[in-house]
This record gives sequence, C-alpha cells and structure tokens, in this order.
Amino acid sequence: MEFSENIDPIIQGYAQGYFLMADENDVLGWYSSRQRALIPLDDRFRYPKSLKRVLNQNVFSIAIDRDFMGVCRGCADRESTWIAPDLIDIYYQLHLGGYAHSFETWQGDQLAGGILGITIGGAFIGESMFFHIPNGSKVAMVKLVEHLRSRKFTLFDAQLQNEHLARFGSYLISDQEYQKLLEEALSHPCLFV
Repeated sequence: MEFSENIDPIIQGYAQGYFLMADENDVLGWYSSRQRALIPLDDRFRYPKSLKRVLNQNVFSIAIDRDFMGVCRGCADRESTWIAPDLIDIYYQLHLGGYAHSFETWQGDQLAGGILGITIGGAFIGESMFFHIPNGSKVAMVKLVEHLRSRKFTLFDAQLQNEHLARFGSYLISDQEYQKLLEEALSHPCLFV
C-alpha cells in the first residue's frame, strides 16, 4: 500500500475530538463521547503492585513501530472488534504520515503486546491495546506513560473508560473539559519518536 496524502481530514477529525470506529457491519463512522477517559501523565498514574515485580525483572524489551501492522492485527484480533479492515488501512496511512504509532513489548523475537495510538501535537490518542503474552500490554502501558512524560506530552486520551484502564488511574472528564485539554495539547508540538 502506498502513502496517501488524503490523511488531512482524518487528522482534522481527531483534532476536533472525534474518533473513528466501525459498526457491526464494518462501516466506519466518526464518534464522540459526552465523557472521555484519560490516562494521567502525573502522579495520579498508578499500576498494580504485582506489575512492579514484572517490571523489575525486565522480561520485556520495548520498541516503537517495530511491527506496526502486527500491533494493528493484534488489536483487531478479538471476537468483537470495532477495528475493521478499512480502519487498519487508515491507521497504516496515518503511520506512513508520521501520526500513528505502535508502542510495543517484545519477549525475544515475539511480539508480546502493544498499544496503538495517534499523536497530534502533545496529545496521544490511544486507539487500542492487546497482548499475546501475559503482562505484555500492562508493561507497554507503564513504559508508554514514561515515554510520553519524557517527550513532554500533556494528554493521553484513552477515549472510553473500562476496568482495565481504571487500574492505571484513568478517570473521566466531560467533553467540554476534554476539548479544552485537547486544544492546549495541540498547541504543544511533541515528537513521539
């Protein structure tokens, strides 16, 4: 697949607080939410104590964009998914344009887990995460937060709240609050890689 210059409308949609999802018929549409889940980039970020031992053992190595399509496929490979083949194509185009990235954990030569996201300015918009090896996505989350902090990102948008994200300190804000934080983040250019 070749790079398409037609990614500007996609980036503009995300920059306005929308996100793409496929319905049960794999038809893509733009969505927004009255509440957004954020992963804190300050001292409110936390993780399960059991994960500290795994982190201390250094059983995973970290990579960025080593296997972008592998992370896309891993995120889409579940019984019920909103990541349709057309959306994977869009992620790939955004990746070629420097906007979409995969933050990965590896165990030797095996992709253990990863997080797929879109970066615009100082905002990281998390699209999905997965694991092949237990703790692969959890370690990716901790290391991604460290990476975003080191790169001076100000917003980690997880879009929708769930129990798994709550274990990392995710919290809900109104769409109005989110729009203010997004506007501020967009005005701070950050390099993810």
